[in-house]
Amino acid sequence: MKVGLFIPCYIDQFYPQVGIATLSLLEKLGCEVVYPQGQTCCGQPMANSGFEHLTTGCNELFVDHFQDYDYIVGPSGSCVLHIKEHLHVHGQEEAATHVRQHIYELAEFLTDVLHVTSLPAKFPHKVGVHQSCHGQRGLGLAQMSELVAAPFSKPQQLLQMVEGLELVNLKRTDECCGFGGTFCVFEEAVSVKMGKDRITDHVNNGAEYITGNDVSCLMHLEGILRRQQSPVKVLHIAEILNNSL
Repeated sequence: MKVGLFIPCYIDQFYPQVGIATLSLLEKLGCEVVYPQGQTCCGQPMANSGFEHLTTGCNELFVDHFQDYDYIVGPSGSCVLHIKEHLHVHGQEEAATHVRQHIYELAEFLTDVLHVTSLPAKFPHKVGVHQSCHGQRGLGLAQMSELVAAPFSKPQQLLQMVEGLELVNLKRTDECCGFGGTFCVFEEAVSVKMGKDRITDHVNNGAEYITGNDVSCLMHLEGILRRQQSPVKVLHIAEILNNSL
């Protein structure tokens, strides 16, 4: 199994430890992982702002770098969902289709492709899980609370395999953190209030750490936590699953 590692630009620039943890975790689980050196932004910021017609170069570059892998894995639900739903390249549609059908968010890949049932990881802390909107409602990583259906969460399924980790129960399990990409720029007051509400739910239920599958959401929450001088920390799920492996 040859895996192309897709590291979104904001992770590369601000949270490289998440990319390193993702690589380490996949390799320890038996994957042959390659990081295409020429990869750049997937084009999501432009598309979300109404300029998808300007993502042609991003799309072509993405296909050129990832079309030859069995799977493409990235530690960001929003970026992965963007590729799944919007990647098209004129003259290379067969290759683009292969990429769209074989790209996975990390937790999704571990549960649905590798079928991981145990992890020798240790993390003796109380952890709250932030279910990011793109991952939950776009990729189906967890059940939406408004549906009358059996609850499930692929991130929580993996975290339950970690020795010493205690998942905290939140009052509102799938509420948006308020980041929303450019939403936090154009509607910063609403965005911050939503983030504060999300943090309050975690704090009130005893979380020492907040984790999730999107560093963008965690970055938003981390900024608020720092301004509040809160002892609560944030970690991407890859960092926890790879801890003490």
